[in-house]
Amino acid sequence: MTWPWVGTDTVSYEDALKNAMREAPDVILIGEIRDRTNMQHAIAYAETGHLCLSTLHGSNAAHVMERILTFFPRDMHPQLFMDLAHNLVAIISQRLVRGEDGRRLPAVEVMLITPLIRDLISKGRIDEIREAMDRSSEPGLQTFDQSLFELYKSGRISEELAMQNAESQSDLGVKIRLDKGGELDTGGMETEERLP
Repeated sequence: MTWPWVGTDTVSYEDALKNAMREAPDVILIGEIRDRTNMQHAIAYAETGHLCLSTLHGSNAAHVMERILTFFPRDMHPQLFMDLAHNLVAIISQRLVRGEDGRRLPAVEVMLITPLIRDLISKGRIDEIREAMDRSSEPGLQTFDQSLFELYKSGRISEELAMQNAESQSDLGVKIRLDKGGELDTGGMETEERLP
């Protein structure tokens, strides 16, 4: 296997992206997607059946989707939603958190493109992805908070650290209280349904 070098094997990064398909690759790795051109190349590679891997900075899977949208003008979004729904396989986000032993541990959010997620993307309902991931029991969907809860439950991180890194402290707090055998505070509301 050889790695092309900019300046030796290719004139520029952009030229390498354009000509990557001529090398008949099995896998194409784009170091980081920073603009529309790189994203268009990644989609084109996926559309031809190639596995294309890349990185893109974002705080979670939904944020990555929003970042992708910012690369394109609004009038291109309907086609982009269809392209992503048909070609995207997964978004994996990672944060390192300090474990009880002082080592860093990955809290991992995983969004495989399940039928539910594919449907939301194709309809442009990106703002509903997080809630769908929270509520879904489908394998392949895990939010950061779910990952933090598992790290807490296994004793690898403290409750305090889990809460500090949570996307929704209230939701994670409820899970932790229930796991401890606690009850939910209903704020004085009646929880029994009264019949006439």
